Amino acid sequence: MTTLNKKFNEIWKALKKPRVTEKATDLAEKNQYVFEVFPRAGKSEIKKAVESLYGVKVTGVGIVNIPRKEKRVGRNMGFKGGYKKAIVRIKQGQKIEVLSR
Repeated sequence: MTTLNKKFNEIWKALKKPRVTEKATDLAEKNQYVFEVFPRAGKSEIKKAVESLYGVKVTGVGIVNIPRKEKRVGRNMGFKGGYKKAIVRIKQGQKIEVLSR
């Protein structure tokens, strides 16, 4: 396997997509970015993936497991799936362009 394939393999095993919400936008002003990640991804894997994909220096990673929620449609009960998200703190002065303007 070439080094390029290994690099993309690391990234796609950790990161799903960036979370663009009002709270995430406020955190971006504090050099913190929110990503939805795969359930088995760890902090070190997420750090390597963000650094290699965006070319920034990561100073910290926080992980939050969002539980599934019970939802109701008429008289039928079901669940909205939970997910895992990572809040990534990057070095002061650097920036990640999540949305192209």
